[in-house]
Amino acid sequence: MTPHDTDYKPGGKPLTGFKVLMIAVGAFGVIITVNLILAYNATRTFPGLEVQNSYVASQNFNEELAAQLALNWDVSATVTDDVLTLAFTDATSGAPVQVAALDATLGRATHVRDDQTPDFSYAGGMFTAPVDLAPGNWNVRLLAQAPDGTEFRQRVVLRVPR
Repeated sequence: MTPHDTDYKPGGKPLTGFKVLMIAVGAFGVIITVNLILAYNATRTFPGLEVQNSYVASQNFNEELAAQLALNWDVSATVTDDVLTLAFTDATSGAPVQVAALDATLGRATHVRDDQTPDFSYAGGMFTAPVDLAPGNWNVRLLAQAPDGTEFRQRVVLRVPR
């Protein structure tokens, strides 16, 4: 044997077709297992459908959007000392607007496990509610109603610092 002979390794076993097959099956087995685990967790934490029938829900979308935009409302959300504050203001003047009804859900964007429905009270042109939030990104999904009955739907992103 010469030093340049690559087919022979002292004490080594040859790489056979069966070993290559086992390496390939093992690699794909790991990939498939990880994909199944990720798919399971994605479907387990997904909140589900927003509406039962998206076609029916889309029929009045443009009219509802135009009515909501005509309100000219701007909404901001802040958390200070475990108190969530929602401020509804006129987008042009910045003055507080009158809200006839408010329904809001506070939760994470990725799952519904931490969803909560804050108990808001109205004072000084703002809605406030006590909350206990971990740091990170939160969403306030709100449905408000103007005195004339116009619905105002919006998702407000809320960032809670560490």
